[in-house]
Amino acid sequence: MGGGILRRRLRTAIVEVLVAIVAVTALPITTSAAAEPRLPEPAPGDILTIPAPASSDPADPGAPLGPPMTTPGTAAAGRNPDPYLGPPVFAPPTFNPVNGAVVGVGKPIIINFQSPITDRGLAEQAVRISSTPAVAGKFYWMSTTQLRWRPMEFWPANTAVTIDAGGTKSSFRTGDALVATIDNATLQMKVTRNGALERTMPVSLGKPGYETPNGTYYVLEKFADMVMDSSTYGVPITSAEGYKIKVRHAVRINNAGIFVHGAPWSVADQGRRNVSHGCPNLSPSNAQWFFNTFGSGDPVVVRNSTGVYNENDGAQDWQL
Repeated sequence: MGGGILRRRLRTAIVEVLVAIVAVTALPITTSAAAEPRLPEPAPGDILTIPAPASSDPADPGAPLGPPMTTPGTAAAGRNPDPYLGPPVFAPPTFNPVNGAVVGVGKPIIINFQSPITDRGLAEQAVRISSTPAVAGKFYWMSTTQLRWRPMEFWPANTAVTIDAGGTKSSFRTGDALVATIDNATLQMKVTRNGALERTMPVSLGKPGYETPNGTYYVLEKFADMVMDSSTYGVPITSAEGYKIKVRHAVRINNAGIFVHGAPWSVADQGRRNVSHGCPNLSPSNAQWFFNTFGSGDPVVVRNSTGVYNENDGAQDWQL
């Protein structure tokens, strides 16, 4: 009996030792878990947060999440806010407008490449245009080294635009939506700013044989003073229609010789009849106001005239 009791006590002691060993072995696991707590969920704005795509109306969960991915040739060609991450397909190009510029709402994007592009489709796929607000637009080529993009309609006022051409980036923005509309039926120029009428001015356009074509032009450059010489387009200054005259406040709106400029000699005709060789004539004071107010890319629209501005002069963007 004494031996049995001893054996039972021995087994009990062994079991107690084994239980203790298991308990001790488990302790570091419990301590380790307590020492490595879960990272807290990032607060809004935390750098770990991945923001959801912005909708056009944050309060509307069903609002669209942004422009769809499209291919070149559609109304949204090139419109893509994602950076270009593919292999380079051309050397870094230059841009017009230049980085940081403020331009008018009729200004196209001009991309000049260092060498001729043989695969235009591939080049277009490497160009990303994004803007706030987003707008639809189109690609078109002016030469083998120049690609352009413009919105389908004028840019909205105060639009921020970013260009990513194969990894080379630039940005600009538009100012107020300043638009001059010249109606040949009334011989009046009406200027609107962000849709509101700001000024109305009488004009004289091109006389018969020199009609100012219908179309959408935009400001290219300005000259406070310049000499206009008919011989530069093949009409000798000694001929009946020849001239060489100094004008003030000349604003170029195409590359075929059309300027909005001051014409004190035609003030009596402005608003009544067309007497120019194609340029919209304004009085000296109105020409000065136009010169001081309009800048690069501000559109000038001619209506109810004869013909269409489709001359391939490098500024016919809005007819393409």
